[in-house]
Amino acid sequence: AKLAQLDGGSAEGVKKHQATVLVSLKDADISVRRRALDLLFVMCDSDNAERIVDELVAHLVLADAAIREEMVLKIAILAEKYATDLRWYVDTILKLISISGDHVSDLQAYAAATLLVAASPRRCHETAVRVSAYVLGEFGFLIAERPGMSGEEQFRILHQHWHNSDGTTRAILISTYAKLANLYEECRPLVAPVFARCKNSVHVEIQQRSAEYAAMREAFSPEAVEDLLREMPPFEEKEESALEMRLKEKEGEDSAAVVKAARPSAAQKQRAAQAAAVAKAAAEEEEALQREGENDLDDEGRNSQPVQDAAPVGIPKEVIPAMRKAFSNLCTSPSGVLFENSLLQVGVKHEYQGAQGRITVFFGNLGSNLLKHFRVTVDECEHLRMQKQGTEGLLDDEEGGGCSVAVRTQAKLLLLVEVMAPFDDAPAMRVKFETTEGTKHEYPLRLPIVATCFMEPVILEPGAFMQRWKSLEGQERECQEIVKAPQNAPEIDEEYMDRIVSIVTDGLKFGRCKGCDPTPWTVSGAATFRTGSKDKNGNHINVGCLFRVEANPQARAFRVTTRTLHPLCSKAVKNVALVSIKLA
Repeated sequence: AKLAQLDGGSAEGVKKHQATVLVSLKDADISVRRRALDLLFVMCDSDNAERIVDELVAHLVLADAAIREEMVLKIAILAEKYATDLRWYVDTILKLISISGDHVSDLQAYAAATLLVAASPRRCHETAVRVSAYVLGEFGFLIAERPGMSGEEQFRILHQHWHNSDGTTRAILISTYAKLANLYEECRPLVAPVFARCKNSVHVEIQQRSAEYAAMREAFSPEAVEDLLREMPPFEEKEESALEMRLKEKEGEDSAAVVKAARPSAAQKQRAAQAAAVAKAAAEEEEALQREGENDLDDEGRNSQPVQDAAPVGIPKEVIPAMRKAFSNLCTSPSGVLFENSLLQVGVKHEYQGAQGRITVFFGNLGSNLLKHFRVTVDECEHLRMQKQGTEGLLDDEEGGGCSVAVRTQAKLLLLVEVMAPFDDAPAMRVKFETTEGTKHEYPLRLPIVATCFMEPVILEPGAFMQRWKSLEGQERECQEIVKAPQNAPEIDEEYMDRIVSIVTDGLKFGRCKGCDPTPWTVSGAATFRTGSKDKNGNHINVGCLFRVEANPQARAFRVTTRTLHPLCSKAVKNVALVSIKLA
C-alpha cells in the first residue's frame, strides 16, 4: 500500500525511499516485487543509475522466471539510457547475457552496430577487433540494411586490421568472413583470395579453418549453400529502440515506465549532440572540398573544352601491376577481385563443368556518387560460344544507354560459355561509365577464362604416363620454359613443393601422377581439355595434356614443360603455370 502511494508522487519524492524499494524486490508477493521494479525504473536518473542498475543485476541472479524477463528489459533500457562510462555499459550487458541470455536478443543489433563503429578506426585495440569480428559474424545481418553497414562494408572494416592481428584474431576473422560470404554475394570475391592464401598458413588453426570453409563451398552447389544460409530479414529501423517497443507492448503507452523510457536522458542528449557535431563537421568538410574542386575546375577549365568532350579516363598506370596480379590469381581461383580503384570494384566468380562454364561478374560502385550510363561489352571469340545476361541496360551498345549504379550497389553480368576449340588468349571486356560530374571512364579488362578452366584431371600409372610422355615428343607438341622464383620467395624446400603440387592439382586442374617423378623436386600431372565440338561420329573432341615442373633449389628456378597433341593447348597451359608459380 505504501508503495502504491509513493507511485503517485514525484520521482524526486520517491528517490528518498530508494533503500526501501530495493528491499521490496525480495518481497514474497510478486505484485510488490513488480511495483518495486517499476518504482526503481521511474526514480532512476544520471545520479543514481549505476547503483540502481548494479543492484538490479545482482538481484537478477535470484529473481524467479515470472519477473526475470521484465527485469532484463528494464535493466537494458536504463544501462543504455544513462551510460556515461562505456566500460560500465559493456560490463552490464555482458552480465545480462551471462545471467539471462534468453531475454537479451533485442540487444544484438545494437551491439553489432556499436562494435562496427568501434572497429572502424584503422588503429583499434586487438581485443576490440576480436569482439567486433565475433559479434558481426553472428549478428551483422541485423544491421546490413543500414547505410554504411552492408556486408561488404563490414568485411572492409574488419579486414583493414588483418595485417596487424595475431593468429588467434585472424582465426576469428576467417570464421566471420565465411559467414559474411555465405550471406552476401558481393563479399565472396573479397573473401575467396583470403582463404586461398591462408590454406598454406603455418598457423594450424588458420590453415584448418580456411581449408574447411573453402571445401564447404566446393562440396555443395552455390544454390544449396545460399538456401541453407540465407540472410535473415533486414533489421527494420525505428525511431524508438527495440527495447522501448517491447516495454510499450508489455505495459501500454500510458504507463509511467514507458513515458520515462521515451524521455531522453542527459547522457543520451550529450551523445546525440556529439554525433550531430561530428556529422555537421563532416558535411562542412565535404562541402568545402566540393567548392575547392569547383574552383579548381573553373580556373583550369575556363579556356578549355567541356569535360564531356575530353578523352575517357583510362586505367591509371599505378593500378596496372595489381590488376595483372589479380587476373593471374583468378586464372586458378574460383572467385576474387579482378579490378579495383576508388570508383569501381570488379569481382568475378566462375565455375566450370567439362566444356561449359558459368561466369558471374559484379560491378560495385565504391565512390560517393552515382555512376551513369554504365555499360559493358565482351568481345566474341571464335573458340567460345557465349550467352550474356545482365542488369537491365548493362549490355546496351548505344552511347547514351546503359544502367545506373548507385553508391554501394552493384550491377551484375552473367556469362554462360562453352569452349569449342583450344585457345591461348583470354576474352576482352570493356567497362564504360560516366560520373555525375560528367567525366567519362573506360577500362579495358580481360576475363580470367583460360584453357586450364576446362581441364578435367586424369590419374595415370607411372608406366602409362612415361609412355605417353615419350610419344608426345616434338617441337610442335612441346612447350618448355624456365622461370626464376621471386626474389622475396622463401627457399625451395618440401613446403614450397607442396605449394607447387597444390597449384598443379587445384589451380591447373591436373591429376597428379605419383611414382613417375625421378626426384622430390619434380611434379608430374595429366588432364583432358574438354570441348563442345564433335567429330563426324558425334563424339566430343578432347585433347590429352601432360605436364611436368622440375625445381632446381640451388638455382632457385623451375623448368615447366607441357606436352599435348595441340600446340595451342601446350602454350596455354605453360603460360598459366608460369604465372601461377611466380605467385606461389
